[in-house]
Amino acid sequence: MSIVVTGATGQLGRLTVEALLRRGIPAGDIIATGRDITRIKDLADRGITVRRADFADPDSLAEAFEGADELLLISASVPVGERVANHRRVIDAAASAGVSLVVYTSTTHADTAGSVLGNTHRETEEYLRDRGIPSVMLRNSWYLENYTAHLPQILGNGVVVGAAGEGRISGATRADYAEAAAVVLTTEGHIGAVYELGGDESFTLTELSGAISAAAGQQVTYADLPVSELAQVLTAAGLPGELAEVLADADRAMSRGEMFTDSGDLHRLIGRPPVTLAEALPVALSR
Repeated sequence: MSIVVTGATGQLGRLTVEALLRRGIPAGDIIATGRDITRIKDLADRGITVRRADFADPDSLAEAFEGADELLLISASVPVGERVANHRRVIDAAASAGVSLVVYTSTTHADTAGSVLGNTHRETEEYLRDRGIPSVMLRNSWYLENYTAHLPQILGNGVVVGAAGEGRISGATRADYAEAAAVVLTTEGHIGAVYELGGDESFTLTELSGAISAAAGQQVTYADLPVSELAQVLTAAGLPGELAEVLADADRAMSRGEMFTDSGDLHRLIGRPPVTLAEALPVALSR
C-alpha cells in the first residue's frame, strides 16, 4: 500500500510522514510531495519517495499520484480565492490515478461554518463527495501553535490581540492532528467518516492570556477588538492584507463557536488525551 502525503514540505505534512513511519509504514510505501522538493531531500535520504506536486499544475499531480492507494490532501496554503480550484485539481488527479481513499484536512463544522476559510472547506468537501471517491473528513480545529509560535511577540507586548470575544477554541497541536491523520490512513473502518477534531480542553482568548501569564510569570491581558481593527493590526504587523482579513474573519468565526468541538474524536483516534494548552506553553517557552 502506498500513501501520498501532500504538503510534506509544510509542518503538518512532515509531521504526518513521521507519524506514518512510527506506525510501521515502510519508508518506501510513503510518497511525500510538495512544490519545492529540495525542502524534503532529507526524507528522500531516508528512503521515502519524494515527488513534486504543484496544486496549480495538473501534470505534476498526475505524476505525483501514480500508483498511489491512499492520499492525504492537506488544505492548500495559498490565497483563499485559489484554494477550492487547487483542491479540485488534486481530487480530479486522485480520481484519475485510481486512488482508493482521499483523507482531507478540513475545519470544524465545515458544513455550517460561515467564515471565509469555512466556505472553502465546505466547497472542497462537497466536491470530494460529488466525485464519488471514498473519503474521510478530518475537521481540524485551530492549532495551538497559532498562539505558541507568537509567544515572544505576545510577551513583548503584554497582550493577546483578537476578535473572538468569549468564543471557545478547541485547540490542539499539529502533532496530534498529524497522528490522527496517520491513524485514519493506516487502519480500517473510517470510510465516509467526518471527524470533528480538537483538544479535550477548550479555552477562550481571555483564558489563553491567563494561561500565558501563569506559564511565563508575566502579566498578559486579552484585547478584544472589532474584526476590522484586528485586520488592521495584523496588516501593520506585516501580514499581507488578504491574509490579515482572513485571520480576522477566523476570529469572528471563533466568537460564534465555529472552532469549538466536544466530540472527543481526536482523543479516540489517537488513543490518548491530546496535548493541552497548559502542557504546550512551557515547552514553547523553553525553546
